[in-house]
Amino acid sequence: MVKKRVIAVVTGSRAEFGLLEPVMRAITGHARLSLETIVTGTHWTTKSWRDIRAAGFAIDARVKMQERGRIGYAADVQALSRGVAGIGRAIEKMRPDVVLVLGDRIEALAGALAASIGGVRLGHLHGGDRAEGVADEAIRHAISKLTHLHFPATPRSGRRLVKMGEDPRQIHVVGSPAMDGLEPWLEFVPWRSRKLVILQHPVGQSDKEEERAMRATLAVAMDYPCVVMAPNADPGSAGIRRAIERSRLSMVEHLPRPEFLDLLTSAGAIVGNSSAGLIEAAALRLPCVNIGPRQNGREKPANVIDADYGETVVRRAIQRALKLDLRRMRHPYGDGRTGTRIAKLLASIDLDAISLRKRNTF
Repeated sequence: MVKKRVIAVVTGSRAEFGLLEPVMRAITGHARLSLETIVTGTHWTTKSWRDIRAAGFAIDARVKMQERGRIGYAADVQALSRGVAGIGRAIEKMRPDVVLVLGDRIEALAGALAASIGGVRLGHLHGGDRAEGVADEAIRHAISKLTHLHFPATPRSGRRLVKMGEDPRQIHVVGSPAMDGLEPWLEFVPWRSRKLVILQHPVGQSDKEEERAMRATLAVAMDYPCVVMAPNADPGSAGIRRAIERSRLSMVEHLPRPEFLDLLTSAGAIVGNSSAGLIEAAALRLPCVNIGPRQNGREKPANVIDADYGETVVRRAIQRALKLDLRRMRHPYGDGRTGTRIAKLLASIDLDAISLRKRNTF
Protein backbone atom coordinates (compact mmCIF):
# COMPACT_ATOMS: atom_id res chain seq x y z
CA MET A 1 0.00 0.00 0.00
CA VAL A 2 1.34 3.42 -1.00
CA LYS A 3 1.62 5.83 1.91
CA LYS A 4 -0.60 8.86 1.46
CA ARG A 5 0.93 12.31 1.41
CA VAL A 6 -0.43 14.54 4.14
CA ILE A 7 -1.48 17.99 2.92
CA ALA A 8 -2.18 20.53 5.68
CA VAL A 9 -4.45 23.33 4.43
CA VAL A 10 -4.48 26.60 6.38
CA THR A 11 -7.73 28.56 6.19
CA GLY A 12 -8.22 31.87 7.97
CA SER A 13 -11.38 33.55 6.67
CA ARG A 14 -14.81 32.83 5.23
CA ALA A 15 -13.91 34.18 1.78
CA GLU A 16 -10.65 32.26 1.65
CA PHE A 17 -12.36 28.99 2.59
CA GLY A 18 -14.79 29.53 -0.28
CA LEU A 19 -11.80 29.39 -2.63
CA LEU A 20 -10.01 26.57 -0.82
CA GLU A 21 -13.03 24.27 -0.57
CA PRO A 22 -12.76 22.75 -4.08
CA VAL A 23 -9.05 22.15 -3.54
CA MET A 24 -9.75 20.47 -0.21
CA ARG A 25 -12.41 18.28 -1.84
CA ALA A 26 -10.00 17.25 -4.57
CA ILE A 27 -7.37 16.37 -1.96
CA THR A 28 -9.79 14.21 0.04
CA GLY A 29 -10.93 12.52 -3.17
CA HIS A 30 -7.41 11.61 -4.29
CA ALA A 31 -6.21 8.10 -3.45
CA ARG A 32 -2.66 9.25 -2.66
CA LEU A 33 -3.48 12.26 -0.51
CA SER A 34 -4.75 12.86 3.02
CA LEU A 35 -6.16 16.21 4.15
CA GLU A 36 -5.49 17.92 7.47
CA THR A 37 -7.11 21.28 8.24
CA ILE A 38 -5.66 24.13 10.27
CA VAL A 39 -8.47 26.58 11.00
CA THR A 40 -7.45 30.01 12.24
CA GLY A 41 -8.02 33.75 11.82
CA THR A 42 -11.45 35.30 11.59
CA HIS A 43 -13.10 31.89 11.36
CA TRP A 44 -13.17 32.09 15.17
CA THR A 45 -14.28 35.71 15.58
CA THR A 46 -17.04 35.49 12.96
CA LYS A 47 -17.99 31.84 13.65
CA SER A 48 -17.49 31.02 9.97
CA TRP A 49 -15.78 27.81 11.14
CA ARG A 50 -19.32 26.48 10.93
CA ASP A 51 -19.09 26.68 7.13
CA ILE A 52 -16.15 24.25 7.25
CA ARG A 53 -18.09 21.76 9.36
CA ALA A 54 -21.22 22.22 7.21
CA ALA A 55 -19.15 21.41 4.13
CA GLY A 56 -18.23 18.06 5.69
CA PHE A 57 -14.63 18.75 6.70
CA ALA A 58 -13.12 17.96 10.07
CA ILE A 59 -11.26 20.69 11.95
CA ASP A 60 -7.95 19.06 12.84
CA ALA A 61 -6.24 22.05 14.47
CA ARG A 62 -7.72 25.22 15.94
CA VAL A 63 -5.44 28.23 16.11
CA LYS A 64 -6.74 31.46 17.63
CA MET A 65 -5.21 34.61 16.15
CA GLN A 66 -7.49 37.67 16.28
CA GLU A 67 -9.20 38.79 19.46
CA ARG A 68 -12.82 39.86 19.24
CA GLY A 69 -13.19 43.65 19.20
CA ARG A 70 -9.50 44.33 18.50
CA ILE A 71 -8.91 45.68 14.98
CA GLY A 72 -5.97 47.64 13.63
CA TYR A 73 -2.32 47.40 12.70
CA ALA A 74 -1.05 46.69 16.22
CA ALA A 75 -3.73 44.03 16.72
CA ASP A 76 -2.73 42.37 13.44
CA VAL A 77 0.92 42.21 14.53
CA GLN A 78 -0.06 40.38 17.72
CA ALA A 79 -2.48 38.13 15.81
CA LEU A 80 0.29 37.21 13.37
CA SER A 81 2.62 36.22 16.20
CA ARG A 82 -0.06 34.00 17.75
CA GLY A 83 -0.74 32.47 14.35
CA VAL A 84 2.89 31.59 13.64
CA ALA A 85 3.25 29.95 17.05
CA GLY A 86 -0.07 28.11 16.92
CA ILE A 87 0.28 26.88 13.35
CA GLY A 88 3.85 25.88 14.13
CA ARG A 89 2.61 23.66 16.95
CA ALA A 90 -0.03 22.14 14.65
CA ILE A 91 2.53 21.41 11.95
CA GLU A 92 4.87 19.81 14.48
CA LYS A 93 2.07 17.50 15.56
CA MET A 94 0.72 16.70 12.07
CA ARG A 95 4.07 16.30 10.31
CA PRO A 96 2.57 17.09 6.87
CA ASP A 97 4.40 16.66 3.59
CA VAL A 98 3.10 20.01 2.31
CA VAL A 99 1.44 23.01 3.93
CA LEU A 100 -0.95 24.80 1.57
CA VAL A 101 -1.95 28.47 1.86
CA LEU A 102 -3.84 30.89 -0.38
CA GLY A 103 -3.55 34.57 -1.12
CA ASP A 104 -2.21 37.44 0.91
CA ARG A 105 -3.83 37.69 4.33
CA ILE A 106 -1.91 37.54 7.62
CA GLU A 107 -3.27 34.03 8.26
CA ALA A 108 -1.59 32.80 5.07
CA LEU A 109 1.63 34.59 6.06
CA ALA A 110 1.51 32.94 9.49
CA GLY A 111 1.13 29.53 7.85
CA ALA A 112 3.92 30.25 5.39
CA LEU A 113 6.33 31.37 8.11
CA ALA A 114 5.50 28.38 10.31
CA ALA A 115 6.04 25.94 7.44
CA SER A 116 9.21 27.55 6.12
CA ILE A 117 10.88 27.90 9.52
CA GLY A 118 9.50 24.54 10.61
CA GLY A 119 11.16 22.70 7.72
CA VAL A 120 8.03 21.76 5.74
CA ARG A 121 7.49 22.37 2.03
CA LEU A 122 5.03 25.16 1.30
CA GLY A 123 2.49 25.42 -1.50
CA HIS A 124 0.89 28.76 -2.37
CA LEU A 125 -2.24 29.47 -4.41
CA HIS A 126 -2.75 32.80 -6.20
CA GLY A 127 0.89 33.81 -5.91
CA GLY A 128 2.24 36.31 -8.41
CA ASP A 129 -0.96 38.35 -8.45
CA ARG A 130 -0.95 42.07 -7.81
CA ALA A 131 -3.46 43.82 -5.55
CA GLU A 132 -2.69 46.67 -3.17
CA GLY A 133 -5.23 45.98 -0.42
CA VAL A 134 -3.91 47.05 2.98
CA ALA A 135 -0.58 45.20 2.93
CA ASP A 136 -1.62 42.58 0.38
CA GLU A 137 1.04 43.31 -2.23
CA ALA A 138 3.91 42.94 0.25
CA ILE A 139 2.44 39.94 2.07
CA ARG A 140 1.60 38.00 -1.10
CA HIS A 141 5.11 38.38 -2.55
CA ALA A 142 6.71 37.65 0.83
CA ILE A 143 4.80 34.35 0.90
CA SER A 144 6.01 33.63 -2.64
CA LYS A 145 9.63 33.95 -1.50
CA LEU A 146 8.96 31.32 1.18
CA THR A 147 7.11 28.99 -1.21
CA HIS A 148 8.41 25.75 -2.71
CA LEU A 149 5.40 24.91 -4.93
CA HIS A 150 3.65 27.75 -6.73
CA PHE A 151 0.08 27.46 -8.02
CA PRO A 152 -0.60 30.81 -9.75
CA ALA A 153 -4.00 31.50 -11.25
CA THR A 154 -2.93 33.03 -14.57
CA PRO A 155 0.00 32.89 -17.00
CA ARG A 156 0.79 36.53 -16.24
CA SER A 157 1.10 35.78 -12.52
CA GLY A 158 3.31 32.80 -13.34
CA ARG A 159 5.63 35.01 -15.40
CA ARG A 160 5.78 37.50 -12.56
CA LEU A 161 6.99 34.73 -10.20
CA VAL A 162 9.76 33.86 -12.65
CA LYS A 163 10.84 37.51 -12.69
CA MET A 164 10.93 37.38 -8.88
CA GLY A 165 13.59 34.68 -9.10
CA GLU A 166 11.40 31.64 -8.44
CA ASP A 167 12.28 28.30 -10.06
CA PRO A 168 10.16 27.90 -13.25
CA ARG A 169 10.10 24.13 -12.67
CA GLN A 170 8.04 24.67 -9.50
CA ILE A 171 5.56 27.14 -11.03
CA HIS A 172 2.33 25.47 -12.16
CA VAL A 173 -0.37 27.69 -13.67
CA VAL A 174 -3.63 26.06 -12.54
CA GLY A 175 -6.32 28.74 -12.74
CA SER A 176 -8.23 30.18 -9.81
CA PRO A 177 -10.15 27.82 -7.52
CA ALA A 178 -12.82 30.53 -7.43
CA MET A 179 -13.89 29.16 -10.83
CA ASP A 180 -14.45 25.62 -9.54
CA GLY A 181 -18.01 24.53 -8.95
CA LEU A 182 -19.59 27.48 -10.76
CA GLU A 183 -21.35 25.31 -13.36
CA PRO A 184 -24.85 25.53 -11.82
CA TRP A 185 -24.62 29.32 -11.79
CA LEU A 186 -23.07 29.63 -15.24
CA GLU A 187 -26.33 28.32 -16.69
CA PHE A 188 -28.06 31.56 -15.75
CA VAL A 189 -28.45 34.04 -18.60
CA PRO A 190 -27.47 37.58 -17.52
CA TRP A 191 -30.50 39.83 -17.27
CA ARG A 192 -31.06 43.52 -16.72
CA SER A 193 -31.56 43.59 -12.97
CA ARG A 194 -30.95 46.90 -11.22
CA LYS A 195 -30.08 45.27 -7.89
CA LEU A 196 -26.59 46.06 -6.59
CA VAL A 197 -24.37 43.94 -4.35
CA ILE A 198 -22.25 46.30 -2.24
CA LEU A 199 -19.02 44.80 -0.91
CA GLN A 200 -16.38 47.38 0.04
CA HIS A 201 -13.37 46.51 2.19
CA PRO A 202 -10.93 48.91 3.89
CA VAL A 203 -7.63 49.80 2.23
CA GLY A 204 -5.71 50.81 5.35
CA GLN A 205 -6.97 54.36 5.74
CA SER A 206 -8.18 55.75 9.06
CA ASP A 207 -11.68 54.81 10.22
CA LYS A 208 -12.81 58.36 9.42
CA GLU A 209 -11.50 58.18 5.83
CA GLU A 210 -12.96 54.72 5.27
CA GLU A 211 -16.31 55.91 6.59
CA ARG A 212 -16.26 58.90 4.22
CA ALA A 213 -15.50 56.67 1.23
CA MET A 214 -18.23 54.19 2.13
CA ARG A 215 -20.79 56.95 2.71
CA ALA A 216 -20.25 58.13 -0.87
CA THR A 217 -20.79 54.60 -2.20
CA LEU A 218 -23.93 54.09 -0.13
CA ALA A 219 -25.37 57.47 -1.13
CA VAL A 220 -25.50 56.19 -4.71
CA ALA A 221 -26.49 52.61 -3.80
CA MET A 222 -29.60 53.84 -2.01
CA ASP A 223 -31.02 54.89 -5.40
CA TYR A 224 -31.19 51.18 -6.32
CA PRO A 225 -32.35 47.94 -4.74
CA CYS A 226 -29.21 46.80 -2.96
CA VAL A 227 -27.71 44.19 -0.64
CA VAL A 228 -24.88 45.48 1.55
CA MET A 229 -22.30 42.95 2.71
CA ALA A 230 -20.11 43.40 5.78
CA PRO A 231 -16.44 44.31 5.19
CA ASN A 232 -13.53 42.13 6.22
CA ALA A 233 -11.72 42.76 9.51
CA ASP A 234 -8.76 44.75 8.14
CA PRO A 235 -7.80 48.10 9.72
CA GLY A 236 -10.44 50.67 8.83
CA SER A 237 -13.37 48.26 8.86
CA ALA A 238 -14.94 50.02 11.87
CA GLY A 239 -15.37 53.13 9.72
CA ILE A 240 -17.09 51.18 6.94
CA ARG A 241 -19.42 49.52 9.43
CA ARG A 242 -20.25 52.89 10.95
CA ALA A 243 -21.17 54.27 7.52
CA ILE A 244 -23.50 51.33 6.91
CA GLU A 245 -25.14 51.68 10.32
CA ARG A 246 -25.71 55.41 9.80
CA SER A 247 -27.21 54.80 6.36
CA ARG A 248 -29.88 52.65 8.04
CA LEU A 249 -29.40 50.01 5.36
CA SER A 250 -29.35 46.45 6.67
CA MET A 251 -25.97 44.68 6.54
CA VAL A 252 -25.45 41.00 5.73
CA GLU A 253 -22.64 39.71 7.94
CA HIS A 254 -21.96 36.52 6.03
CA LEU A 255 -23.34 34.35 3.25
CA PRO A 256 -22.14 30.80 2.55
CA ARG A 257 -20.58 30.65 -0.90
CA PRO A 258 -23.60 29.03 -2.67
CA GLU A 259 -25.89 31.76 -1.32
CA PHE A 260 -23.39 34.45 -2.32
CA LEU A 261 -23.29 33.06 -5.87
CA ASP A 262 -27.11 32.99 -5.93
CA LEU A 263 -27.03 36.65 -4.97
CA LEU A 264 -24.59 37.50 -7.78
CA THR A 265 -26.71 35.77 -10.42
CA SER A 266 -29.74 37.85 -9.40
CA ALA A 267 -27.84 41.17 -9.39
CA GLY A 268 -27.22 43.85 -11.99
CA ALA A 269 -23.74 44.71 -10.71
CA ILE A 270 -21.33 44.22 -7.82
CA VAL A 271 -19.99 47.48 -6.41
CA GLY A 272 -17.01 47.97 -4.08
CA ASN A 273 -13.51 46.51 -4.19
CA SER A 274 -13.76 42.76 -3.63
CA SER A 275 -11.75 40.35 -5.80
CA ALA A 276 -15.07 38.54 -6.33
CA GLY A 277 -15.94 41.36 -8.71
CA LEU A 278 -12.94 40.52 -10.89
CA ILE A 279 -13.06 36.70 -10.70
CA GLU A 280 -16.44 35.14 -9.86
CA ALA A 281 -18.40 38.08 -11.29
CA ALA A 282 -16.38 37.90 -14.50
CA ALA A 283 -17.23 34.22 -14.90
CA LEU A 284 -20.90 35.01 -14.33
CA ARG A 285 -20.71 37.97 -16.78
CA LEU A 286 -21.79 40.35 -14.03
CA PRO A 287 -20.65 43.99 -14.26
CA CYS A 288 -18.32 45.20 -11.52
CA VAL A 289 -17.74 48.75 -10.34
CA ASN A 290 -14.30 48.58 -8.73
CA ILE A 291 -13.83 51.53 -6.36
CA GLY A 292 -10.47 52.82 -5.16
CA PRO A 293 -6.97 51.29 -5.18
CA ARG A 294 -7.50 47.92 -3.45
CA GLN A 295 -7.31 45.86 -6.68
CA ASN A 296 -4.67 48.00 -8.40
CA GLY A 297 -2.40 45.79 -10.51
CA ARG A 298 -4.75 42.81 -10.69
CA GLU A 299 -5.83 41.52 -14.10
CA LYS A 300 -9.21 43.04 -14.87
CA PRO A 301 -11.62 41.46 -17.36
CA ALA A 302 -14.05 43.49 -19.45
CA ASN A 303 -16.77 43.41 -16.76
CA VAL A 304 -14.74 45.82 -14.57
CA ILE A 305 -15.25 49.58 -14.53
CA ASP A 306 -12.76 51.37 -12.29
CA ALA A 307 -13.90 54.36 -10.26
CA ASP A 308 -12.27 56.62 -7.71
CA TYR A 309 -13.93 57.40 -4.39
CA GLY A 310 -16.73 59.94 -4.54
CA GLU A 311 -20.46 60.07 -5.12
CA THR A 312 -20.39 61.56 -8.61
CA VAL A 313 -17.83 59.18 -10.13
CA VAL A 314 -19.41 56.13 -8.50
CA ARG A 315 -22.85 57.10 -9.82
CA ARG A 316 -21.52 57.44 -13.36
CA ALA A 317 -19.67 54.13 -13.11
CA ILE A 318 -22.80 52.29 -11.93
CA GLN A 319 -24.84 53.78 -14.76
CA ARG A 320 -22.22 52.57 -17.24
CA ALA A 321 -22.00 49.13 -15.62
CA LEU A 322 -25.72 48.50 -15.84
CA LYS A 323 -25.54 49.04 -19.62
CA LEU A 324 -22.61 46.66 -20.31
CA ASP A 325 -23.15 43.77 -22.73
CA LEU A 326 -20.91 40.96 -21.50
CA ARG A 327 -22.34 38.00 -23.37
CA ARG A 328 -19.08 37.33 -25.26
CA MET A 329 -16.68 38.32 -22.51
CA ARG A 330 -13.62 36.18 -21.71
CA HIS A 331 -11.59 36.09 -18.51
CA PRO A 332 -8.10 34.79 -17.57
CA TYR A 333 -8.91 32.78 -14.44
CA GLY A 334 -9.26 29.20 -15.66
CA ASP A 335 -11.84 26.60 -16.57
CA GLY A 336 -13.14 25.32 -13.23
CA ARG A 337 -10.76 22.37 -12.76
CA THR A 338 -8.18 24.02 -10.52
CA GLY A 339 -8.76 21.80 -7.47
CA THR A 340 -8.26 18.62 -9.47
CA ARG A 341 -5.08 19.97 -11.07
CA ILE A 342 -3.57 20.93 -7.73
CA ALA A 343 -4.41 17.54 -6.17
CA LYS A 344 -2.77 15.69 -9.07
CA LEU A 345 0.34 17.82 -8.78
CA LEU A 346 0.56 17.35 -5.01
CA ALA A 347 0.30 13.59 -5.47
CA SER A 348 2.77 13.25 -8.34
CA ILE A 349 5.54 15.81 -7.80
CA ASP A 350 8.83 14.40 -6.51
CA LEU A 351 9.04 16.30 -3.23
CA ASP A 352 12.49 14.91 -2.47
CA ALA A 353 13.78 16.74 -5.54
CA ILE A 354 12.62 20.07 -4.11
CA SER A 355 15.16 21.45 -1.67
CA LEU A 356 13.82 22.98 1.52
CA ARG A 357 16.51 25.63 1.16
CA LYS A 358 15.21 28.29 -1.22
CA ARG A 359 17.53 29.88 -3.78
CA ASN A 360 16.84 32.67 -6.24
CA THR A 361 17.43 31.89 -9.90
CA PHE A 362 19.35 35.15 -10.37
